[in-house]
Amino acid sequence: MPDNKIPEENKSFSRSSQKTYSLVEVVKAPTTMVDKGPEDTIFAFPIVAILELSLAIGSTLLLVLFSLLKDAPLEELANPLITTDPAKAPWYFMGLQEMLEHMHPTLAGIILPAFAVLFLISIPYIDYSREGAGVWFTSKRGKRIVGWTALYTTIVMSGFVLLDNAFPPRELFRDVLPNLVTQSVIPGTVMALLVILPAIFLWKSKDGSNAREMMLVLFTVLFFTAVVLTLTGFLFRGPGFELYLPWAMPNGYNPFDGL
Repeated sequence: MPDNKIPEENKSFSRSSQKTYSLVEVVKAPTTMVDKGPEDTIFAFPIVAILELSLAIGSTLLLVLFSLLKDAPLEELANPLITTDPAKAPWYFMGLQEMLEHMHPTLAGIILPAFAVLFLISIPYIDYSREGAGVWFTSKRGKRIVGWTALYTTIVMSGFVLLDNAFPPRELFRDVLPNLVTQSVIPGTVMALLVILPAIFLWKSKDGSNAREMMLVLFTVLFFTAVVLTLTGFLFRGPGFELYLPWAMPNGYNPFDGL
C-alpha cells in the first residue's frame, strides 16, 4: 500500500529505511511472575547511610578518647640479643598466636584460617533462603540455638586450651609418634570434632534442622572460638607464654601494658 493511502492512525507502521521489522507471535508459557509475591523491600537511603555515618563517627570518637586516656610511648631500640618475654602479637592476632601453642604453624596459621574464610564466603551459597532474612537469629529457636552453641563453644574451647597445656601431645608422644601426628593430626582432629559436634547434635535432634540453623551453629562456633583463643592469649598468657591468672602474673607483667 502506498504511503499516501495509509490511514493516519497507522502512519507509525509505514515503511522506512530507518526502521527494522520482525515477526513475533504470542504463545502460551509460564511467565517470570508465577508464584512471585509482592515487592517486600524498602528503600534503604538515607536511613542506612545515617546509621553507618553514626557508627563511623562513634568509632572515631572512641579511638580519640582512648588515645587521650592511654599513653603509648615508643620503647627503646630493639636489642637482637634480648627477646621480649612474653613476645606477643597485637591483640587482633592473639587468636592465631594462641593456636600456634597447640598445633603446627602451617595448620594454625594457614590451613585452619583458610577453611574459616572459605566457610564465610560459602554461607550465602549454602543458605540462600529468603525466609527470616534480616531478622536477628531468624527466630526464637534460632536464638536458643545460638545461645547454647555459644555456651558450648566457650566451655569446650577453654577446656581444650587447659588440657592441651597440661598434657600436650607433642611432649607426651615426642619419641613415640612423628611430629606430623602429634602437632597436626591429633590437634586438628580434636578441633574438627569440637566444631562439628553441635552441628551433628542439631541434625540428629527430633525437630531436625535446616541450612539456616546449621549456618548459625557453625558461625557461632567459629566466632566464639576466636573470642576464647584471643582472650586466652591476651589475658592469660604471661612470661614464657605460660598460663597465669591475669592478676597473678610473675615479674610484674601486666597484659594491658601491650594495648
